[in-house]
Amino acid sequence: MSIVPETRLTIGEALDRLLRDEVPVRLEAFDGSVLGPEDSPVRLRLLNERGLSYLMTAPGDLGFARAYVSGDLQIEGVHPGDPYELMKVVMSRLRFRVPPATEMVQIVRSLGFGNLKPPAPPAEEHAPRWRRALEGLRHTKGRDADVIQHHYDVSNRFYELVLGPSMTYTCAVFPKPDATLEEAQAEKYDLVCRKLDLKPGDRLLDMGCGWGGMVRHAARHYGVRSIGVTLSQQQAQWAQAEIEREGLSDLAEVRFSDYRDVSETGFDAISSIGLTEHIGVRNYGDYFAFARSRVKVGGRMLNHCITRPDNKGRASAGQFIDRYVFPDGELTGVGTIVVAMQDAGFEVRHLEDLREHYGMTLAGWCQNLVDHWDEALDEVSLGRAKVWGLYMAGSRLAFERNEIQLHHVLGVNTSVDGDADYPLRVDF
Repeated sequence: MSIVPETRLTIGEALDRLLRDEVPVRLEAFDGSVLGPEDSPVRLRLLNERGLSYLMTAPGDLGFARAYVSGDLQIEGVHPGDPYELMKVVMSRLRFRVPPATEMVQIVRSLGFGNLKPPAPPAEEHAPRWRRALEGLRHTKGRDADVIQHHYDVSNRFYELVLGPSMTYTCAVFPKPDATLEEAQAEKYDLVCRKLDLKPGDRLLDMGCGWGGMVRHAARHYGVRSIGVTLSQQQAQWAQAEIEREGLSDLAEVRFSDYRDVSETGFDAISSIGLTEHIGVRNYGDYFAFARSRVKVGGRMLNHCITRPDNKGRASAGQFIDRYVFPDGELTGVGTIVVAMQDAGFEVRHLEDLREHYGMTLAGWCQNLVDHWDEALDEVSLGRAKVWGLYMAGSRLAFERNEIQLHHVLGVNTSVDGDADYPLRVDF
């Protein structure tokens, strides 16, 4: 009896067997095989075995990112600073299936068992969580400083190119659909000031202050004495220099410091804009308790952070985000945040979802990166710039599809007799 040899599949044929539906873009592989519609405006070119190994050893967003960032997977038809159109198609229509065991063996044999050995990841990738765990517990001061610096201490000039003159790396608030990004960022800071009811002479603590946009706005427009803290040394240096340039040194200060090291108390208000994503869900109790210990009775706290549309406990932001963007970042639903604030003693008085605004903000940042692409490559590696385009375009789509949200939660440190120093009705 003769044995019929098993048919060897091309890369295109193997990938086709792993997909539930037709691939939504054109894929051209180094073995000459193709997959997907010939007239697709977007094309993926898999250039070599290493790229194939990345895809095989880390299926999903991490393997795709590794192959793309390393240059082993090329994208044509979209700008690397804004691959939104690719992300929209892939994230909507790319679905994988698990074939029967015998078919899976044929696929793996065709692609090569040797490609199951993971290649070294690109230089832009941060260590995996298990390796970070060997270097220290998650969300200790030392480890938090390390991961914050991984993301923020890249190049202040790069951030200027992407974020624009406001140097504001959080969701803007668009007062009208055609507002500019700068107008929307100024409106965001002013909205926070209004929610906190800031007045001349008040004292504000801004925890996780970035490049100092909030402390400068509060000092310049409200006469508030403001202290901001950040774990990024480059942010602190840039912010303090800008404070001095604007003549605000008598009112505003930015420190290179962990928020937990702030010793002053009795602040009239606390703002936290984009910090909660970094501190870990398990630490919410200590975080909000610390904030309440620093704000006076009758004072307010405004927490601004990215959230999930549910509270089901899957805190991880995903492998690509964890390795390339926000190591140790965690997200949860606004309900979890409200509970933590209440349990720490804050009376929650107002919350607001601004997710559509974050999609618009990310579109603006992507356009900035496209417009300043050549200058950006003078500041960071091509791989790093690709990471930013991929991350911002993918995040924009996630906000638009309600996969992630952005919430303001306003709390008051109400007195023991119930006085919240809060109006009967508010109109921010």
